[in-house]
Amino acid sequence: MPSTKKPTKKAVKKSVKKPVKKQVNQTTWQIVKPKLIVAKNAVVSRIKKYLARRPHRSFRLTRKRDYKRSLKLPGYWAFTNQVRRTLWDNRKLFGGLILVYVVAIIIIGGFGAQDTYSNLNQALKDSSGDLFKGNFGTIGQAGLLLVATVTQGLSPSLTEAQSIFGGLAFFFVWLATIWLLRNVLAGHKPKLRDGLYNSGSPVLATVIVTFIILVQLIPVAVALIAYDAAQVSGLADSGIPAMLALIGLVLVATVSAYWIVSSVIALIIVTLPGMYPMNAIRAAGDMAVGRRLRLLFRMIWLSFIVVASWAILVVPVILFDDWLKDIAPTISWFPLVPLVVFGLGSATAVFATSYIYLLYRRIVDDDTPPA
Repeated sequence: MPSTKKPTKKAVKKSVKKPVKKQVNQTTWQIVKPKLIVAKNAVVSRIKKYLARRPHRSFRLTRKRDYKRSLKLPGYWAFTNQVRRTLWDNRKLFGGLILVYVVAIIIIGGFGAQDTYSNLNQALKDSSGDLFKGNFGTIGQAGLLLVATVTQGLSPSLTEAQSIFGGLAFFFVWLATIWLLRNVLAGHKPKLRDGLYNSGSPVLATVIVTFIILVQLIPVAVALIAYDAAQVSGLADSGIPAMLALIGLVLVATVSAYWIVSSVIALIIVTLPGMYPMNAIRAAGDMAVGRRLRLLFRMIWLSFIVVASWAILVVPVILFDDWLKDIAPTISWFPLVPLVVFGLGSATAVFATSYIYLLYRRIVDDDTPPA
């Protein structure tokens, strides 16, 4: 007869099989391993494609015959004149854009610009004493006042909201200029209203690329802080230490300039429909391979043109403003210099954007593959 005894608790425990931890771990590894292999292959493939696109590494000596890449550009003056002619042929369109930007600046925070300028002017006159005498001294004082106006700004007490709106206004002028130029060069006849309304879609991508440029400027900022600290402490006050500190600052600035050249081109590429910021950075880097130094010289030339234009146009206005308000104090409230500064700043933004965009178009037209 079969046994009718109930199994004891020990027997029940022995009959229940416990899960083996080793088997569970092996099963998890079998699930994770293929995913790791796929991720590894993707990384390796991306690195190989990058090396194929950029065969010449940074800070490694490469023969010129191996990295030389064509880039047919007009001369410095000829290309600048081409940009000026393009803007002048469409002066109603871009003149309206400049006017819109000036109005936006005044509305955002330019109402107190005349008071700020008057305080700067008076502070400079009080602190200079007999330093600026004669005709050349007056010109030097006007130049120094221009530098102070540009560096300190005519609206130094902007709130955070005003600063944000000012930055957005600049981004929209940048995007509108590119949108209008793209349509003008395509043979269309765009309207300013269409440019203002239709050009703002890539504003977030543009902000992200701008943030990347700011990150690339961190080495220069750190080097400037270290250089100022060395001068204040007396470590680089004079002699060989000062020269070595200056050389180090120049080298670090060169590294940042090396990065920024392609990132500025990325600010143009990112405005293309469906373009993502990192894809724009990657494409701009590919386009700048073998051409980076020539593009850097063009950017330096643009900076020189802007500085020279400001000096030639604004310094006489400052001298005329001082003379006019000395003989007619009743019109001291009229913000002649701030209006000129706002207008020239707006024109500079449009001109610089057009210069960079037309330079980008030249690169696209001569887009030979890397060596």
